Amino acid sequence: MSEDRSSNGQKSWLGKITQAFAHEPKNRQELLSLLREAHQNKLLDSEALAIVEGAIQVADLQVRDIMVPRSQMISIKSSQTPREFLPAIIESAHSRYPVIGESLDDVIGVLLAKDLLPLVLHDENHTFNIKDLLRPATFVPESKRLNVLLREFRANHNHMAIVIDEYGGVAGLVTIEDVLEQIVGDIEDEHDVEEDSYIKPLPSGDFLIKALTPIDSFNESFASQFSDDEFDTVGGLVMSAFGHLPKRNEVTEIGDYRFRVLSADSRRIHLLRLTPMSR
Repeated sequence: MSEDRSSNGQKSWLGKITQAFAHEPKNRQELLSLLREAHQNKLLDSEALAIVEGAIQVADLQVRDIMVPRSQMISIKSSQTPREFLPAIIESAHSRYPVIGESLDDVIGVLLAKDLLPLVLHDENHTFNIKDLLRPATFVPESKRLNVLLREFRANHNHMAIVIDEYGGVAGLVTIEDVLEQIVGDIEDEHDVEEDSYIKPLPSGDFLIKALTPIDSFNESFASQFSDDEFDTVGGLVMSAFGHLPKRNEVTEIGDYRFRVLSADSRRIHLLRLTPMSR
């Protein structure tokens, strides 16, 4: 009997979802509420719900919400030799880099790390000109919607765009991975923290922090004095500062540190980006 009730309950919810899509929810909030209710009734697992929510809400975000800011961009000067810029490429391990002329506002193209591989076969007397390797740079405004940007990335086969502010200056950069992570969550890449560590420094001077980092370990690493009387982990400390369970890209400041949420689900924070504000 209980099995029949469970089966009937599932059919009932499936019927409601089907009916909602057949008659179209009146607004996005109604649709999200329906999907979350379906999750509570175990018709959608947590990962599926997070992906659907991300896909729906990505249209509300603009490039400025997720871009890598100008101050954290890793760029290459067109005047540099491979010996001068390769250490930065090796350390950051990205696949694409803006190449600049006189200043950061003068982006002349994009260098793909893989295009440097032929240099291995050249002798020391080979004349290197970085401009021979450049791909055209794509420029987008800070206000561009992420769903529009993703469509353009797919249509043009681009993976990175330079973000321009209202005055025509470079405000930052954005990649297709940045957009996709708003939908599916963090994609494992060169920035991920190793399993056996809690804190990873980034070339920009920021840090990736696992939310489960013990507060005493954080204090030891940064010579800070956060109390662990109420919370054991950095995630608990940050959640207390927000006063609610934050979503991806929400930012809070605690003392001399700015915390940006990189990964979170409906129950807890997973990964944070730390910017020391006193440097």
